[in-house]
Amino acid sequence: MAHRWTNKLGAADVTPKGIWMNRRKVLAGLGAAGLGPIGGSAAAQEALEPNSFEDITSYNNFYEFGTGKNDPARNAHALDLSDWTIEVDGLVDNPGRYSLAELMDGLETEERIYRFRCVEAWSMVVPWNGVELADILALLGVQESARYVAFETAVQPDNMPGVRRRVIPFPYVEGLRLDEAMHPLTLIATGIYGEPMPRQNGAPLRLVVPWKYGFKSIKSIVRISLVAEEPPATWNIINPREYGFYSNVNPYVDHPRWSQASEREIGGGLFASRKPTLMFNGYEEEVASLYAYMNLEEQF
Repeated sequence: MAHRWTNKLGAADVTPKGIWMNRRKVLAGLGAAGLGPIGGSAAAQEALEPNSFEDITSYNNFYEFGTGKNDPARNAHALDLSDWTIEVDGLVDNPGRYSLAELMDGLETEERIYRFRCVEAWSMVVPWNGVELADILALLGVQESARYVAFETAVQPDNMPGVRRRVIPFPYVEGLRLDEAMHPLTLIATGIYGEPMPRQNGAPLRLVVPWKYGFKSIKSIVRISLVAEEPPATWNIINPREYGFYSNVNPYVDHPRWSQASEREIGGGLFASRKPTLMFNGYEEEVASLYAYMNLEEQF
């Protein structure tokens, strides 16, 4: 069965943070990238509830700072961002330890408005700032034998109460197939609403893969590795029956403990009705070809 959706989400679908002055820049940046405003079908646009900066920054999963949704906002202020570096290694021409500025040298930050869908069946719309991961990888020089990109999150036990309590295995790790990483929708985000990335949202840089469940979009990255074999991914390690390596948003494949057919929009109010979840989170037209020869029920 085919399920097709168009992508026409724009700045009007996101609640402004106070005075948000760069909406034209958002759309101009998307146009320059050849993507247009990013989102879902016209019907889905009408059903969207707006998200505020406060929603986006106060309702998070970041287990390094606690398992409650408000824990990161309370605790992530302790994250030490000084002298942040990203180790680049593996099957790459230019390995080394890079500062954020060095990693993105010569690349222009864009604004991208993306749907964000958590595996827990809640969703947001977020205006990210960042650069395409493909552009970073091009500068690093991906070797021919590389097939995957692996990522690792910072571990700061003195600053991260969740790490001290060992609520899950740390460091948090994730990975993408190389063609997923090189897709123009895949972003390394450095901010929200034109401001630097808040700590609770994954400062100073995080991955954003809008057609996948949110836990794939790893936060506070300190290592990027180009590898030949499928890398480990934290939630897939913890429970592979519930969390596949790919974890594409799919309303037709339920989580073993709940349905994925619908979602709750954050910011919609206590009595807001749930809305249907879109295949690939509304990005089917752009990314379905990546999985044309896969059984998405078995290789989830």
